[in-house]
Amino acid sequence: MDPDKRFSWPTYVTVVRARKHCGTVVLVVAPDAGVAAWAAENIDLGLGLGNVEPLVVGPAVVPEITDPAEAEKETELAVLSAVAQGNGPNGLTVVQAALVALGRLDQEHALVYFQLIWNGLREPMRQALEALVMERQIEGEATFPPFVQKLIDRGKLEGIREGELKGIREGELKGIREGELKGKRDTLLRLLARAGIVLTEHESARVQTCTDVATLDRWIDNVFGATTATEVLS
Repeated sequence: MDPDKRFSWPTYVTVVRARKHCGTVVLVVAPDAGVAAWAAENIDLGLGLGNVEPLVVGPAVVPEITDPAEAEKETELAVLSAVAQGNGPNGLTVVQAALVALGRLDQEHALVYFQLIWNGLREPMRQALEALVMERQIEGEATFPPFVQKLIDRGKLEGIREGELKGIREGELKGIREGELKGKRDTLLRLLARAGIVLTEHESARVQTCTDVATLDRWIDNVFGATTATEVLS
């Protein structure tokens, strides 16, 4: 819970509303119930004369998707369900449904989604998932995407700890990181284009060669309220 967000979120609303001439809200995705409750609090802009009320997507509003068929129809929602509900009483069933749904995606996207799900799981649920996948493999039941089975075949899933995909072969791990970085670079460039901020060749090269997630996140936040590329890339 970053207290600075309660000062930056109203900025997002004001800037986007002024530029787009439309109603604007802050949408917060919070897998943790405590964070969701904190994020949902009204932000007083001063003297009680104005406030911003974030729209929060947390465990209380994200459905438990336990049916694989439903998960395949709404894969992204199934992934969000696994992140938000994966540590609950029906967590293992929710995660199973999401993993089955990942089988319809290409491996690059499936791996990124799997990382999001895994990072949101606590250790007891991680261990339960490892045991389940290994059991299904031994029994010959191909109920999970092939890439999950391959991770088990190589003895890699046991090495995935503390929010890291440490056990995946170097090429797969690099692919996951590059996918995340590319997504953030693309988001930054789209926001710059919408804001009418043009990058020089040197500035564009800085964005394309940046390999630090935190730096890209900071630049994305800087777009809101900025008028020049220098302000964004500070």
